[in-house]
Amino acid sequence: MTILLLAVPPLLLLGVELIQRGSWTDTVGWITQHRDLAIMNGTLDLLVLLVCYSLFGSLMTGVAVSALLLFLMALISYFKTKLIGEPFFPWDIFLKKESMNIIPLVTGPSALKRIAALAGVIIFLLVLRWLLPRLRLKWSSRIVVGVLSLLALYSFGMRTPWATQWMDRMGANEIVWNQKQNYSDNGLALAFTMNVKNIVVAKPEGYSEPSMAAVAQNIAATQTAMTVVSSKETAPLEKKLQGKRPNVIFIMNEAFWDPTLLPNVQFSEDPVPTVHRLQKESTSGYLLSPQFGGGTSNVEYEVLSGNSMSFLPGGSVPYQQYINKPLPSLASYFESKDYKSMAIHSYEGWFWNRENVYKQMGFESFKSKERFDNPEYKGFFISDDEVSRSIIKEVDDTEKPMFIYAVTMQNHGPYDDAKRYDSNPIKAEGNLTEDARSILETYTHGAHDADQSLQMLIDHFEQSDEPTVIVFYGDHLPMLGMDYDVYKQGGLISQSAQWSLEENRRMHSVPFVMWSNLDLPKQQVPTISDSFLGSFVLDTLQMEKPASFALGDQLRRQTPGLLRDLVVDAEGGLHQTVPEASRELVNQYKELQYDQLFGKQFLSKYIDQDYLTKSTLPNYNAEFDDSRLPATDKMDASGRVGS
Repeated sequence: MTILLLAVPPLLLLGVELIQRGSWTDTVGWITQHRDLAIMNGTLDLLVLLVCYSLFGSLMTGVAVSALLLFLMALISYFKTKLIGEPFFPWDIFLKKESMNIIPLVTGPSALKRIAALAGVIIFLLVLRWLLPRLRLKWSSRIVVGVLSLLALYSFGMRTPWATQWMDRMGANEIVWNQKQNYSDNGLALAFTMNVKNIVVAKPEGYSEPSMAAVAQNIAATQTAMTVVSSKETAPLEKKLQGKRPNVIFIMNEAFWDPTLLPNVQFSEDPVPTVHRLQKESTSGYLLSPQFGGGTSNVEYEVLSGNSMSFLPGGSVPYQQYINKPLPSLASYFESKDYKSMAIHSYEGWFWNRENVYKQMGFESFKSKERFDNPEYKGFFISDDEVSRSIIKEVDDTEKPMFIYAVTMQNHGPYDDAKRYDSNPIKAEGNLTEDARSILETYTHGAHDADQSLQMLIDHFEQSDEPTVIVFYGDHLPMLGMDYDVYKQGGLISQSAQWSLEENRRMHSVPFVMWSNLDLPKQQVPTISDSFLGSFVLDTLQMEKPASFALGDQLRRQTPGLLRDLVVDAEGGLHQTVPEASRELVNQYKELQYDQLFGKQFLSKYIDQDYLTKSTLPNYNAEFDDSRLPATDKMDASGRVGS
C-alpha cells in the first residue's frame, strides 16, 4: 500500500500537467526545470488522494476518484485557457448553470479525444479496483488520515505560517496579476490552491475610518471644483433640454467589436456602417474591457458600479461572489433623480445571478428573456432588433424619463456553425483558413445585425420629442477560434504566446459610440476603462456625480485605462503597473471599492450618505409578476426558472 501511495502522486502530477499544458515536451520540460514545484504539486495531489481514500476506504477507488477530480480540473483549465485566456479558479466551482455555457465550445474532434481519453483512464482504474487487493483502511485510520489531509490542504489554501514557509522554500511565487502565467509557472494544483485564499478579498493596507474620511475630503473638493467648471457650461444644454430630463440608454451589445480592425482582412461591404458613421460625427472612443471572450457580468459590474475588477482576484465574478447587499450604482443614482431604472437582457434572468444583483443595485425592474412576448430569434438567441424594439416600447410606455441598461445576446458565441444564419452575405477576404473564414463571417453577420439594431433606435428617437442619449458598446472581444486563431491569422496579434502591452490593449479594446437627439458636442476618447464610462457619461450630460463616480472621474483624467496588468496614462502611454504619480489616487479608489463591498461603509459618514446607503426598492419587479409568464417558465421558490 505504501508503494502505491508513493507511486500514484507522480502519475497524477504527470497527467494533470500534460492535460493542462497539452504537450509532452512542455510537461517534461516544466517538471525537469521546476523539480521543487513539481514536488509541491505532487504533495497536493497526494493529499487529495488521501482524502478520497479515507472517504471510500478502498485505495483503487480513491485513486480513480482523485484522478477524475484532478484530471477534470486540468481539462477544464486547458479549455478555459484556450478559449478565453483564463485558467480554472476555485470560485468557478460555484458557477452552477453558467458553466454549462462552455459545452457547445468544446465539442470538436480534439476536445472529444481528450474527454474520451480521460474517461478511458478512469474506467481502467475502476476495473483495476476489482483486479487488485482492496487495501482497505479501518474506520479509525480513515478518520485520522482524512482529517489530517484536509487540515493540510486548508493550511496550504489559507497560507498558514508553516505552509507559507514551506511554499517559499520550494520556490512558489504567486503571480496574481497574470493567472495564466501563474498556473504555467507553479503548476495547476499549487496555483489553484494558492487562489483559494482569494475567495476572501483582503483588506487594503491602510484602510480605516480616518483614511476614508480623507478620501471623502478629496471627493468633496473635486465635486466643488467640477461644479464651478460645469456651471459655466450648463446653459447651452439646459436650453436644449427645455426643462426635460433626457432618457439615458446604455446598450452593452454581446461581444460587439469592429472586425475591420483585423489588418490582414478585407470585407465585401462595411459590416458596421452605423458605428463607423458615429465615430466620425459623434462622441466615440474605445473602452478597455477587463474581459476577453466571456465574463459579461464583470463588465456590467464595472460600468454600473464605477468600480474596477483590477482590485479583485483574477477570474472572480462579483455578481456571483460578492454582491449580497445593496450596492450604489448608476441605477440607484438615476432612481434618486426621479428616473425609472430598468435592466433589459434577452437571456434567462438567473444567469450570472442578475435577477438578484439588479435588485441590490437599485433597479426598479428587470426585463429578462422570460418577459419578452413572442420574441424574434436570429440564430440561437433573441435578436438584437427585438431588444431595440423592447427599448422603444418601454420608453414610449413610461411617463418618467428612463435609465435603461440593456444587454443583448444574439451574437454570443460559438461562431463555428456556418448554418447559424441562412447565409452570411458579408464575405471576408484574406489569407485565412476556411475554418477561420467561416467563424469570422458568422461573427460579422451578428456584428452587422447589432449595428443595424442601433440604427433602428436612432431612426426612432430622431423623430421623438423626448431628449434621449444612447451609449452603445461591446462587453469584450469575441472568442474567434481556439487559441486566438482568427486574431493571429488576421494580423491583430502575433503568433507569440506572450502578448506585448500593445497587443494586450488591442485584445481588450472595444469601440463605444454615443448618439443623442440633443446635438451634444463631439468628443474623441482614445481609451477609458469600463469602470470610468459612467462618470464620463454623467460628465457629458453635466450631471452631478456621486462620490464613487466623482473619484472615478478624477482618476479617469489621470489614468484613463486601468486593468490588472495594463495601465494607460493620460498621454496614452502603456504600463504593466500603476505609475508612481497615480498610485495615491489609485489606492484611494481601491479603498473606496473595498469600503462599499466588504468594509464598514465609513465613507457614507462623511459624504453622499443617501446615495451610498440607499436600500433596495420595495417594488422591485412589481410590474412583472408570475401571472405574465408561461406556466413552464414560472419561477420556483428559489427564484430560478424551471419547468
